[in-house]
Amino acid sequence: MGTYIFRMPDLGEGTVSAEILQWHVKVGDVVQEDQIVVEVMTEKAAIEIPAPVSGRVVRAQGKPGDVIAVGSELIAFETDAAAAAAPASATAESSAVAAPPAPPAQSAAPAGRVMASPATRRRAKEAGIDLQKVAGSGPGGRVTRADFEAAATGHAPTSGATQGAERPAALRARREGTTEVKIIGLRRVIAQRMSEAKRNIPHFAYVEEVDVTELEALRGHLNATAPENAPSLTLLPFLGLALARVLPAFPQCNALHDAERNVIVQHAPLHLGIATQTPDGLKVPVVRHAEGLSLRQLAAAIRDVSDRARRNRSPREELSGSTITVTSLGKLGGIVSTPVINAPEVAIIGVNKAVERPVVYGGAITIRRMMNLSSSFDHRFVDGYDAASMIQALRHLLEHPATIFMTDEEVAR
Repeated sequence: MGTYIFRMPDLGEGTVSAEILQWHVKVGDVVQEDQIVVEVMTEKAAIEIPAPVSGRVVRAQGKPGDVIAVGSELIAFETDAAAAAAPASATAESSAVAAPPAPPAQSAAPAGRVMASPATRRRAKEAGIDLQKVAGSGPGGRVTRADFEAAATGHAPTSGATQGAERPAALRARREGTTEVKIIGLRRVIAQRMSEAKRNIPHFAYVEEVDVTELEALRGHLNATAPENAPSLTLLPFLGLALARVLPAFPQCNALHDAERNVIVQHAPLHLGIATQTPDGLKVPVVRHAEGLSLRQLAAAIRDVSDRARRNRSPREELSGSTITVTSLGKLGGIVSTPVINAPEVAIIGVNKAVERPVVYGGAITIRRMMNLSSSFDHRFVDGYDAASMIQALRHLLEHPATIFMTDEEVAR
């Protein structure tokens, strides 16, 4: 009989610890080599860890939400074959968790007590009306002034309070209680990174209005004439290619801040971060070398990395390494937003909702499709003038979408 102690492995990229998300086994379970035993969360991704040996679980360190350092004991296995075959119930410890006590029932009002304001009580006494016989329409059965007046006149009250009383009972039911949600896993990572970004980065926000009428016409035409099984084109691949065109002139915006070395690392390639809402929370998968992709290739890449992120199937390397991030709330985009920079990046571009509205165009009032770009820049490293100039160059390309696919020499001819 022997005991095999499995320690938290080094999960790469400088990881020094990982948070327990979910145990897939418990003490007493017999497992096979390579069977998934636990899921943990690093700063980059959720990772499933398999058993290194076959055996019976005798110890499992930590519960969901606990952080285990790399090299610390994670799980222990009894590797003797006979012991592993023993019934798990003989040695498994009960781990039943007592349910939290139910909140005490709200005490009812003392018998014979009627809830009413002093003024209503006085009027009822003067009119000789017993308030115990008056149906109250206020909160908790409170007798309102309208209830008293209805009883005094013998008519149903017609005030606003009565209209509220006519709402279905289900809409008037009082709600009690609270729910505590432990901040663990990806949500804790998001909370930490957002706090650090807002605490350490002086955000400079810049919003510009863009006329996307021509872009939307081109997008609609390309989707209508697309080959079968081609990815549907959203605005994001157009924006990605436009960024690939303008960023070489603004290298300070396609950069990462290395705080330890106190340097800004400007990148020639565009590794495009795609802010993606998932069931677990916000993730930013990366499309690498977006500058080398065609429009449809970029659309397919955005779709694929976002889909993997939503299904929690992104490889670790796909969730890091972006040089600038784009974020869009789609149809919920709103008029304006103030996106939080995805550190160590120094810029983020936010897409808001496109709407049709009257504008002055060519000297006349006409209907155009307008959209705002809401961007944030790290003001330590990107000056306001440079940030505004970059967004203006981006706006020019989006408003004249043919130029997205032309070289500077072709545009100048």
